[in-house]
Amino acid sequence: MAENDLRNEEQDADSAQVSPAHPWYKRWWLMLLILLLLVVAGIGATLFILDSSSEDAQVEFAEEEIGAAITQPSAAAIYYPLTPEFVTNFSVRGRQRFVKMDMTLMLRDGQVLPAVELHRPALRNAIVMLMRGQVYDELQTPEGKELLRQHIMTAIQEVLQTEIGLPGVEQVLFTNFVMQ
Repeated sequence: MAENDLRNEEQDADSAQVSPAHPWYKRWWLMLLILLLLVVAGIGATLFILDSSSEDAQVEFAEEEIGAAITQPSAAAIYYPLTPEFVTNFSVRGRQRFVKMDMTLMLRDGQVLPAVELHRPALRNAIVMLMRGQVYDELQTPEGKELLRQHIMTAIQEVLQTEIGLPGVEQVLFTNFVMQ
């Protein structure tokens, strides 16, 4: 039995020496194929990065143009005070209360100013009618005043839109607001 084991070991050693695992040229082609794939992947990655960086540059350029257009106003602001001031009375729990407001309109288009002057009676009427519908207690809060300012601006823009075809007024500013 020991002799059989010894013979088997000798045969295994001889067979290991005779049959090579892989010939060298098969490994060489495999290495060349891997190298070729790495080169192609590198070229593809480079093209992808260059293409995406040019798109990023185009997006950044467009964002800069938009940002410049937003930060630069189209024209200087023109302030037009609505005189005389507005005084409205309210009856609150049997007592007479008053609100006095001075307003200034902010415009950007100088061509709208003559239209504002021409239609000042219609603008004042819209503001007075809007004021008559307000609740005195709501006007005492900052939110109520801001809501009133927005409603007045909308009413003025509607009048100007009807009369001249443009909203014309960019902001309504309270320069004085007294409640008594």
